[in-house]
Amino acid sequence: MLIGDNAEPAPAGQYIKDVTEATFMAEVVEKSMEVPVIVDFWAPWCGPCKTLGPMLEAEVSKAKGRVVMAKVNVDQNQMIAAQLQVQSIPTVYAFYKGQPVDAFQGALPQSQIKQFVDKLTALSGDDGGLGEALEAAEGMLAEGAFDDAAETFEAIIGEEPENAEAWGGLIRSQMAAGKAEAAAASLEKVPAAITASAPVEAARAQLALARQAANAGPLDELRARVEADPADNQARFDYATALHAGGRIEEAVDQLLELFRRDREWNDGAAKTQLFTIFDALKATDPIAQKGRRKLSSLIYT
Repeated sequence: MLIGDNAEPAPAGQYIKDVTEATFMAEVVEKSMEVPVIVDFWAPWCGPCKTLGPMLEAEVSKAKGRVVMAKVNVDQNQMIAAQLQVQSIPTVYAFYKGQPVDAFQGALPQSQIKQFVDKLTALSGDDGGLGEALEAAEGMLAEGAFDDAAETFEAIIGEEPENAEAWGGLIRSQMAAGKAEAAAASLEKVPAAITASAPVEAARAQLALARQAANAGPLDELRARVEADPADNQARFDYATALHAGGRIEEAVDQLLELFRRDREWNDGAAKTQLFTIFDALKATDPIAQKGRRKLSSLIYT
């Protein structure tokens, strides 16, 4: 059967695989170090999934290996869905270099699906040197050359205005340089099409945490309050905020998990919201994020 532009699709098993919790790390996170991986969260009873899935598979097949696809049945793999905050289906994530780089929910028309896949194939193909520029900018940021990194990210945005990684990098560079207001202004300028992308969400989360850090209370005083009254939820939340502000991220996560265990509904679920903010600010492969998501999922389903 011919698809779209008369290109014969590749065998589904070659570029499209069913993935479980046991194979997710290998088939998605590790595989994405080589090529972008589209993850389709679906279920047999989901009507829109039956429409979206075949259209995605067709576009992935036509890409002939420049992007691959992992299908995750949410009924059989609830922990993965919970870790990635999949609240409705169909939900589609795109992973590259070990972390989510884009996502969308609901069924889309074929034209938008093609655009989504084309943007991903560009990551692993000839992108006019933008990939190398992104890598160089990230290197500058890691070495502390914040202004140079920001200028490079801005140049990439000039070439590709909807480059989510460049926008995320620009905002992170501005925050690292202590320019919180500039970072907030950049966040407001992000094109609507990529505001929900993983790099932008990560930058947004980091900016929110940086603002909280500026108002964090004295660490020793907050620890003493928690030790004196373990049921003081506000003190524990503030203690976690202060821990994170001090760079003690894993300890902050542990305090928030304990708060969620004690009272998951406190302050409209503030502990869970804060945990997801921290996880979003970290790379998907960060062991603190992975361990924290697993523990949170365990608490949610017990």
